[in-house]
Amino acid sequence: MTTATSTSVVVETEVGVPPERAFEVFTSGMETWWDPQHHLSDAPVVRMEVQPFVGGRIVDHASDGTTCAWSRVLAWEPPARFVFSWDIDLRWQLEPDPSRTSEIEVTFTAVSPDRTRVVLTHRHLDRHGEGWEAMATAVGSGWSLDAYAAATA
Repeated sequence: MTTATSTSVVVETEVGVPPERAFEVFTSGMETWWDPQHHLSDAPVVRMEVQPFVGGRIVDHASDGTTCAWSRVLAWEPPARFVFSWDIDLRWQLEPDPSRTSEIEVTFTAVSPDRTRVVLTHRHLDRHGEGWEAMATAVGSGWSLDAYAAATA
């Protein structure tokens, strides 16, 4: 389910694993569920690396040996919460100015011993500046947790 507010997009799902496993798949296995068409690299991305600490980066490793660090880890609280930046501008290029980037917060909440509610909030989209609504529209249709939910199975 996707919900859009004025400057945020919220997507949520429920997966059949405990929060520890849900967090692990989201962060350590991103390339297993992330849409392969949604990268900045020219070559296919073969691995997505999440450096597991505040100040770490999310780095795409492409098949041609290039890398692209497109995000900063803003909160690392396994297995409950993960926050990272969206350092991508309205032209789908790296945005070097942190004040012009948005954030993605992902929470993992146990609903039973073997089920977890995962809520992804892409917020502060207005920080992208004039035309930010285009980014909201793009990420609103781009964020899907269906592949992620399948990867947790």
